[in-house]
Amino acid sequence: MSIKPKSSAELMGWLWRNYLRMRMGLLAIALLFMVIEGSMVGAISYMMQPMFDEIFVNGNSSALGWVSVAFFVIFSVRGLAGVCQKVLLSRISQETQAHLRMDLLGRLIRQDTSFHQTHPPGFLIQRVQSDVGAVNHVWQVIITGAGKDLVSLVVLIGVAVNVDWIWTAIMLVGVPLMFLPIGAAQRYVRKKAAIARDLGATLATRLDEIFHGIVPIKLNNLEKYQADRFKGHVDGFVRSEVRASFGTASITGLIDVMAGLGFMGVLLYGGAEIIAGEKTVGQFMSFFTAIGLAFDPMRRLASVSGTWQVAAAAMERIKELLDAPILLQSPEKPISAPDGLPSIHLRDVRLDYGDAQVLRGLTLTAEPGQTTALVGASGAGKSTIFNLLTRLVDPQEGSVEVNGVAVRDMALPDLRNLFSVVTQEALLFDETLRENILLGRSDVSDAELQKVLEAAHVSDFLPKLENGLDTLVGPRGSALSGGQRQRVVIARALLRDTPILLLDEATSALDAQSEKVVQAALDRLSGGRTTIVIAHRLSTIRNADKIVVMDRGQVVDEGTHDELLSRGGIYSDLYRLQFQDGLTVVDPQGMAALAPQPIQTETQQQGWLRRVVTRMIGNKSA
Repeated sequence: MSIKPKSSAELMGWLWRNYLRMRMGLLAIALLFMVIEGSMVGAISYMMQPMFDEIFVNGNSSALGWVSVAFFVIFSVRGLAGVCQKVLLSRISQETQAHLRMDLLGRLIRQDTSFHQTHPPGFLIQRVQSDVGAVNHVWQVIITGAGKDLVSLVVLIGVAVNVDWIWTAIMLVGVPLMFLPIGAAQRYVRKKAAIARDLGATLATRLDEIFHGIVPIKLNNLEKYQADRFKGHVDGFVRSEVRASFGTASITGLIDVMAGLGFMGVLLYGGAEIIAGEKTVGQFMSFFTAIGLAFDPMRRLASVSGTWQVAAAAMERIKELLDAPILLQSPEKPISAPDGLPSIHLRDVRLDYGDAQVLRGLTLTAEPGQTTALVGASGAGKSTIFNLLTRLVDPQEGSVEVNGVAVRDMALPDLRNLFSVVTQEALLFDETLRENILLGRSDVSDAELQKVLEAAHVSDFLPKLENGLDTLVGPRGSALSGGQRQRVVIARALLRDTPILLLDEATSALDAQSEKVVQAALDRLSGGRTTIVIAHRLSTIRNADKIVVMDRGQVVDEGTHDELLSRGGIYSDLYRLQFQDGLTVVDPQGMAALAPQPIQTETQQQGWLRRVVTRMIGNKSA
């Protein structure tokens, strides 16, 4: 993903404005304790001079008491201040991380389906979990470490200057020489860290695909293949992390080189002064302690610089997702959702996905209270109609209306409260059976819930579950059979009690016994509702009020089952293909007489099959 790099000041300003400024009070108190803790390090180095000169060199026993007490007070104050500031800053850090993570998740959930088609789940998980964690880590380092180290460094340099400013200047002579190499190292770290973050997202995506596809992986003996692919990504991630670590370590290494140069200069210059009697041993020990203690925070501050570059790479990606526009939103002045049993109209709808034309001027009507079935080969645009109705996507041209109100003119929550959707996937959450039906609702009585369970035939298998409604259904409902999952989804739809029902071949993956039970529940669910059904098995829609035949994004025919069979065309060909048995068309409902060209010979059969397959292949390639 191409991202225009942002400066550290821009990123820190964004973090401050959106997440830290609201915690300014706690931050101010924490900073006060931080200043106290950092100052105590300077007090320790300052007390070295009276300890050596008054006690060890001059043998002043009267100074022994107050110097000892002073050291005790200094360390006690330092310890207390350290505890207070760490607790406060930990709270700020964790609250900031939680706030950022919730903002990011809330933003991603509101994005449209095209966004989620181009951003795989593993990529988004990496951003919400690992990248936010990286930002929080550097925040902890900067606040709990860098702030205190900066105070300590300033105080310690002040003590050193107080002893001898010339010695201090000599000690720090190499600092200006470090700016260019440290700047280069920071840019290197940020570049490698950005690569590592992207590779981390790739790893998360691969893991998500592997674990969700574990059954086909086993059935096709793909364990080694998938492991080798994953190893390739891991190797790249390790290389990038090691290189980023090298850049960070190089910064602290440069500080050590500068420190060695400075100490050499001070020993050569200051040692001669002590030998000549111009400086005392106590002064040198105070200076040496101050500078020695100063280089530790200086090294940590340099390390923070590298750590910040790692976090900046993560923060850029987080900010990019937070700034990504939400294309499908409620209008500023929404129109109320229509009352009563609604009709559905699509008028000259055109929709493209990139260069692919999905719907080409499609027009259709679903009458209120009736069942309208959509039939056609894969790629004809049937599922796209569901996405348009629920406004998971907007068309480029045309209008989509519910009872004469355009769906784009309604508030999204109001619009989607009109629909219940049952698909063949029957997606369940890794929660209890009860939670999968209620979906967070607390206004459902036990009697109402029981009625729904019986209507959806969930009560048929409920006694077999160890914990009844409180049984965990497993990841994606894996603890239940396909038919049981479908019945749970139907119970969920019954509880929603919406005026429009969308069914996407909800029984296609079921065995005959499960299909019979689920179909009975669906028949009960569709009663008194405007229902649109996507059908692949034509036996399930024989009694539909209207069947709409689609081909290449257009409506090519519509009518009842009998009318479409009598006219021939795509529907008749699909019907013959599904009920072909040997050399004759088998129609269990006694409709064989309506077939326009009965197949009586093997030659006729082969020719008819070639025509049907050719047409279906043409539909799929389109």
